[in-house]
Amino acid sequence: MSFSKWIGASLGWSIGGPIGAIIGLALGSMVDAAVNENRDTLLGEGKGKRRPQTQSGDFEVSLLVLASVVIKADGKQDQRELDFVRQQFANMYGKERANHAFKLFKGISKQNISTRQVCGQIYRMMDHPSRLQLLHFLFGIAKADGHVTEVEVTQIHTISGYLGISSRDFESIKAMFYNSADNAYKILEIEQSASVEDIKAAYRKMAKKYHPDRVIHLGEEHRKGAEEKFRQVQEAYEQLQKEKRF
Repeated sequence: MSFSKWIGASLGWSIGGPIGAIIGLALGSMVDAAVNENRDTLLGEGKGKRRPQTQSGDFEVSLLVLASVVIKADGKQDQRELDFVRQQFANMYGKERANHAFKLFKGISKQNISTRQVCGQIYRMMDHPSRLQLLHFLFGIAKADGHVTEVEVTQIHTISGYLGISSRDFESIKAMFYNSADNAYKILEIEQSASVEDIKAAYRKMAKKYHPDRVIHLGEEHRKGAEEKFRQVQEAYEQLQKEKRF
């Protein structure tokens, strides 16, 4: 599949708005007429009250744009972070599609991106479970070099706010990448004083929120990524079961 056909076949709402402008600048003349012909139709889908269905390609491009923002947060591009992005895309999409994605990523990384505008488009068009999955991926990028810097945390927190993700959800996903005594509580979004019944209720709530089926519309490649969040919720609950002996 040619590069332009891959773009045309994979993208829905992200072909318009600020993300579409970023893609266009990154690709230049490689964007073919078929993409441009569909632009007005695709943009029109986002005008109603209901969010349009997010396609795998929309999620993919959103990841690329926000990944470039996080990687540049500390003023440099660490090769380990770049390798993480490439490897994650290879795992999710296969080698050929990952090569296309990383080619686009290089073009995106050269641009000055308005984080607020990009996140505003994602917030309007992408469902909440998919936005949570974006956040999880961004922390994975930041952790790829062995530690998450304060600058990176600040940048991801800013992105999280623009994406309409609550502070509790942010802290829950953040806790999945840190080792501390209260991590299990943070992942389940409860206080350390929580009762056994509170813990059980929180587990049921978080298991539902992070269940891989919530992002099934993005394709099997993203369901696999969501399974990691779900696994960590289960481990947090099992840890508290042992501590509280219930």
